[in-house]
Amino acid sequence: MTVRKSSYRSLASLARDLSRCRACVEAGYPLESRPVHAPSAGQRAYLFGQAPGVNEGLERRPWRGDAGRRLRRWLELEDETEFYGTFHCASVTRCYPGRAPSGRGDRTPTPREQELCRFWRDWELELLRPGLIVTVGGLALRRLVGLAPLTPHVGERYELHGTPVVPLPHSSGASGWLNLPGNRERLEGALALVRAELAKL
Repeated sequence: MTVRKSSYRSLASLARDLSRCRACVEAGYPLESRPVHAPSAGQRAYLFGQAPGVNEGLERRPWRGDAGRRLRRWLELEDETEFYGTFHCASVTRCYPGRAPSGRGDRTPTPREQELCRFWRDWELELLRPGLIVTVGGLALRRLVGLAPLTPHVGERYELHGTPVVPLPHSSGASGWLNLPGNRERLEGALALVRAELAKL
């Protein structure tokens, strides 16, 4: 049964309740994993993606599949200890949603599922107070900052309540985003911004 306190004093307490969350299942949505999350270890940056994939759902740790390996290469944080020590990893929804009906890629969580998971994100940001937020993919950018479409915002720096926000494209191999003209340069610009902001932390 889902437990959500009216307030939290620590990320550890929040994570305990998050790990047991079944709010979307209780609302009738089909999910194929329990919540995925990484332990808090004093990270100063917040990485916000769309939803866990099948590997993440199995391991209950974020960024474990091909998209995670590609993202770590982009960020030049291929050492897992360094990656997870740098970023508190989260996503719009926290459970693997299953395959898309088309069979290509994973199912995009519904707006209601996204809203049900917003509680955890809001409390993470309140408790963590990160020095940098990196969004991965268009859904994460839209849900957190309200910006769309993705492409013109990659390579730019924004702020959310005074915190720098740098958007990245999704690192999924199913995405053809990098094949479009000018997008590799946009990505390089965005990654340079991420590295510059991390150096300040």
